[in-house]
Amino acid sequence: MAGILVAVFWAILVSFLAVVLVRLAQTLRATTKLVADVTEQAVPLLADASATVRSAQTQLDKVDAIASDVQEVTSNASALSTTVASTFGGPLVKVAAFGYGVRQALGRRTGPEPEPEPARGRGSARRTVIVGRTVPSARERRRERRNARGQKD
Repeated sequence: MAGILVAVFWAILVSFLAVVLVRLAQTLRATTKLVADVTEQAVPLLADASATVRSAQTQLDKVDAIASDVQEVTSNASALSTTVASTFGGPLVKVAAFGYGVRQALGRRTGPEPEPEPARGRGSARRTVIVGRTVPSARERRRERRNARGQKD
């Protein structure tokens, strides 16, 4: 009787181990298939990524060339600006000073210029000078119109 009991338990144990081994084999087959599928899809993705990196490198090389050209143009423009300022700046200042002196001399010949009003702080009237003629500011013109109508400031 004991031998039969051991044989039955042994048969149950063997059948349990057989079921576990069958399931393990199924899991290993599914894992192998999954790895094969991932490998099939990963190779083209890696090729696309490599092509994208090469394209990005080409674009960066182009941007680098453009940036160096812009830097060269900027330095040329700076040199040109300096040359123009040194060539025309001094003579233009002298011509402007000469013109101002001529206006002053002609103004003294034709008659005395009115005395400028002293500055009144922050809100002092601003005037615009146009070739020897002083134009009152908008605030001063309003004040003159009010005074002409008899109103106070």
